[in-house]
Amino acid sequence: MIQLIVGSQGKGKTAEMLDKVNREIKEAKGNIVYLDKNTKHMYELNNKIRLVDVSEYQFSTSDEFYGFICGIISQDHDLEQLYFDNFKKISCIDDSALEAVLDKFAALSEARNVDFCISISADASVIPAKFKENIIVSL
Repeated sequence: MIQLIVGSQGKGKTAEMLDKVNREIKEAKGNIVYLDKNTKHMYELNNKIRLVDVSEYQFSTSDEFYGFICGIISQDHDLEQLYFDNFKKISCIDDSALEAVLDKFAALSEARNVDFCISISADASVIPAKFKENIIVSL
């Protein structure tokens, strides 16, 4: 399953994600990974949540990012949820590629039984129609 948190930059998407992931870890039976562009929010995350600073890796395409995510999933059979903060930036995509990339991640989520929560710096109107029902927070 994919859940989306959308809104313009600076509207509070990261705070929403941090609240959600910290609530979810209390109920989680498996592992949770939080991907961000830096370690700024390290101390706001429960210590049971694994933070991955993607700036330490050199992605230049969304396919490279997708492969990286597949690697994370393949090495952790207890992985339950992945959180992507600032998705367009960390996954190297723009609005024109959003639907294709979300399609790939939706298929991966279903195939590997891992839930994704994704924050996207964009107005809800930019989200492809078939993913509008996946919006859980629009700021």
